[in-house]
Amino acid sequence: MTEADVIIVGAGPTGLMLAAELRLAGVRPLVLERRPQRRDTPKASGLGGQILELLRYRGLLERFQAACTGPVPAPRFPFGGVHLDFTQLADPPMHALPLPQQQLEQLLDERAGELGVDLRRGHEVVEVSQDDAAVTVDVRGPDGPYQVHARYLVGCDGARSRVRDRADIGFPGTTYPEVNRLAQVTLPDTVTVLGNGDLDVPGFGTIRAGFTRTDHGLLGVAASPGSQVVSLYTIEDESTEYDDDTPMTVAELQDSLHRVLGVNLPVGEAIRLSRFTFKARQAERYRDGRILLAGDAAHLFPATGVALNAGMLDAVNLAWKLAAGIHGWAPADLLDTYHDERHLAGARTMLHTRAQVALRRGHDPAAEALREVFQELLTDEQPLRRMGALLAGTDIRYPMPGSGHPFAGTFAPDLTLHTDQGITSVAELLHTARPILLDLADRPDLRETARDWQDRIDIHTAKTDHRPADALLIRPDAHIAWVTPLDEPADTAAPALREALSGWFGTPCIR
Repeated sequence: MTEADVIIVGAGPTGLMLAAELRLAGVRPLVLERRPQRRDTPKASGLGGQILELLRYRGLLERFQAACTGPVPAPRFPFGGVHLDFTQLADPPMHALPLPQQQLEQLLDERAGELGVDLRRGHEVVEVSQDDAAVTVDVRGPDGPYQVHARYLVGCDGARSRVRDRADIGFPGTTYPEVNRLAQVTLPDTVTVLGNGDLDVPGFGTIRAGFTRTDHGLLGVAASPGSQVVSLYTIEDESTEYDDDTPMTVAELQDSLHRVLGVNLPVGEAIRLSRFTFKARQAERYRDGRILLAGDAAHLFPATGVALNAGMLDAVNLAWKLAAGIHGWAPADLLDTYHDERHLAGARTMLHTRAQVALRRGHDPAAEALREVFQELLTDEQPLRRMGALLAGTDIRYPMPGSGHPFAGTFAPDLTLHTDQGITSVAELLHTARPILLDLADRPDLRETARDWQDRIDIHTAKTDHRPADALLIRPDAHIAWVTPLDEPADTAAPALREALSGWFGTPCIR
């Protein structure tokens, strides 16, 4: 019989990210993946949004960027049949890294291996049960059935999650009757990419860059002048159920292009082909006792470019809370905050992706007018930035009891810090994924208070330009749990900090 601290079901990006974060927190995860090898069917094509900043705060972003062999595209993103174009902004609120999911999973797999994660491929979870003390999992492995016991189990096993089903957690929502096909292909010499990115197709004429809507669907085109590689995207109303493991073919793509356009659009070699349907579903709860859900097992969004961001951020939020319970210092309700915070974030993502459905699926003149007005609004900087933050997930503010400071619950800014040892930053301090009390005003009263938790948090004193507060209490997921306002008196600042430390990091240690 195998024992582990946490069983993770599913070795996709969410499961692998969770495993790595748990190892950083000193926990022994066991990852069970039913497929014998990593999936080679193309799925997501890159990372975008807040997860890129989190990877930078873990010191991993350069490693991921180095694995990206293609050029990083201009910051221009589809949004429900229109575009969010950030190319005119010096500091775009949304960034993306083109990294096919196969490469992403390989990088996360390597990271997990370096940290000593026990990852078992070809091991399928058959049954799950739990009691007050542990979770028991029946597994079918290459050498036969066996059982595993652990303190907790996390289902990162996708849209058809067996863990979610066994925990009897509802997954309400909508499946939209449409099929989306995404391709990156070469073009034959007979098709010309014009200087503005439009395509000149013999026998048809010009297909403009961006979106073209017909009576039979939607075509998206993105091409760079001088290149014969183009990205094509079709949406058609269709109720066919496709197996995710059955790859799309060039013939299927060409048939779809012909149905949407009414003519043949010749294509050459396929660089990437993928097909997907859209669902808007969110688990009723992300926790049932010792069983938790993350990633696609917890939520499915009806738009591209957000699922990986949401799932991997679920993992980072959950890992340190599970570790706190396993190490014995978690406050009683700490694990409940995983559902509270990430269900809120999921609902926010669901809001804008459902809005995208409404924008893209309308076919009458009123819908065309709506898209035109929406696109016009996005020529103004403030609404453009607001929509960018919504898409990136950077507008999320977790509820922080007892603190009304505007920084509380937000992702910690990457302040440049001047210390006795030299210059550092918030991002560098969070490479180890430990909580931080960051004293920015040389407050001995706050440092003395925090020393009662020094086995769980790191205490740093630094100066920074344009100091936003006297001190910041930063969780391992880089969110600010408490803020000591500028020049708050010691007789109120220290007790408030003590209450926040107890609320997030448990009973103080005995010195």
